Amino acid sequence: MRYLDKSILEIHEALKRKEVTSKELIEEATERAKEVQEKCNAFVTILEDAKPVEEINTMLSGIPYGVKDNYSTKGILSTGSSNTLKDYVPFFTATAIENLNKQGAVMVNKTVLDELGMGGTGTTGHTGVVKNPWDTSRMCAGSSAGSACAVASGVYPYATASDSGDSIRKPAAYCGIVGYKPTYGMISRYGLFAYVSSLDHCGVFTRNVLDAAIVVDAMKGIDKNDMTSWDSSHIHLYDSIDGNVEGKKVCYIKEICDIENYPSANEELRKHLENFKKTIELAKELGMVVEEVHVDQTLLNAIASCYVVISCAEATSNMSNLTGFIFGPRGEGKNYIEMMKDYRTKGFSPLIKRRFVIGSYVLQKENKDRYFFNAQRVRRLLVDTWKKLYETYDAVLLPVGSGPAKKLEGSKEMLDENTQVLEEHLQVGNFGGFPSITIPNGFIEGLPVACNITSNCYNDSTALNIAYALESKMNYKNQIAKEAK
Repeated sequence: MRYLDKSILEIHEALKRKEVTSKELIEEATERAKEVQEKCNAFVTILEDAKPVEEINTMLSGIPYGVKDNYSTKGILSTGSSNTLKDYVPFFTATAIENLNKQGAVMVNKTVLDELGMGGTGTTGHTGVVKNPWDTSRMCAGSSAGSACAVASGVYPYATASDSGDSIRKPAAYCGIVGYKPTYGMISRYGLFAYVSSLDHCGVFTRNVLDAAIVVDAMKGIDKNDMTSWDSSHIHLYDSIDGNVEGKKVCYIKEICDIENYPSANEELRKHLENFKKTIELAKELGMVVEEVHVDQTLLNAIASCYVVISCAEATSNMSNLTGFIFGPRGEGKNYIEMMKDYRTKGFSPLIKRRFVIGSYVLQKENKDRYFFNAQRVRRLLVDTWKKLYETYDAVLLPVGSGPAKKLEGSKEMLDENTQVLEEHLQVGNFGGFPSITIPNGFIEGLPVACNITSNCYNDSTALNIAYALESKMNYKNQIAKEAK
């Protein structure tokens, strides 16, 4: 029996009944990780010495899980999937991981990401490309590609991840699983490698909504080491989910969801938006009020550019400490300037260097108002627009991306202007720090697609409950990837 195909609750009950031991689960996870590594390249490190837990006193006790390799883990290689940190072994563990350890959770591997969290393809990690377990010719999206791939493949029931633009929610969609980014600061970012500090969220992948609530309940909490964290001890996500959404008001944005706005739409996009209409009907069957709303197209078109400017600027600043003196292999040169230049030139991929150039440019004194401050103004307009929606609606329901996972061959970093807003609208969840969850809602040619539910800050329970209710009307929870024929 493959216990790790099951939900956290089912595995927990099996452990309590002594049908299986923590040691056996770790062995199963390790064996499956090695199989997935050969097929999909999802891991930076597979731990051969993970210790089983004998006392099963929490829902996570004794259950294996994976950690995205931009979380600091004491004594365990933590690379951020970058050559600049390829040998870095931290002396402390991230608070979110410590909180899971206190619950008896068992870390069994570290997963691949796009280098330092920058990128949406899962193709820029220093250990190579992460392939989608449903179809290895396609990407998992990013940056949390390895964690999504591992959970979808059944290596374990959950893995930690981080989300600065859509880095949890887009890979969840491409891999047919649940991806949940809670309200900004609900989970401490202490020990998470900083990318865009004002946008970075810790979060989780699972294969059903209840499991996501269980894991975030364990990860969250105020932390003196993270001044942006807040006291969520009064919030009990798992206990708050009952599936009763009668009378809840949900909206979707016409400019994003109307096929008429995509004159060059391919068949995948048409099927994806038709499928989304079915999700809207399910929401109505559950007793929710679902209404179409309008958002200015010009403002929506600015989402991607706003994100690029802010993320590159903050990344340039946050990663200025990667010099080759504090972390990583020492560069070569006659003086510290030459050594630093050598280290950064050889260590960073072309994509990262390009983003640093953009970040440095928009932060220059003569450019700051035109680019960086204007991006901040656009961010405020977008957040205010969503906040206005939340005065009337409990959540915004939208499709994720323009269809199933994109092909690896021929993929490019440049955005398709025709579907740019569809691909990038999840970034608004980071601009506002909103709780946001992606759940699978169908298949196109054997490949999963998904919808997203985003609520106002601190209303995580509402977003999760709506997601849970929708999930209960569909047949996509707890699914394990089977490569499309």
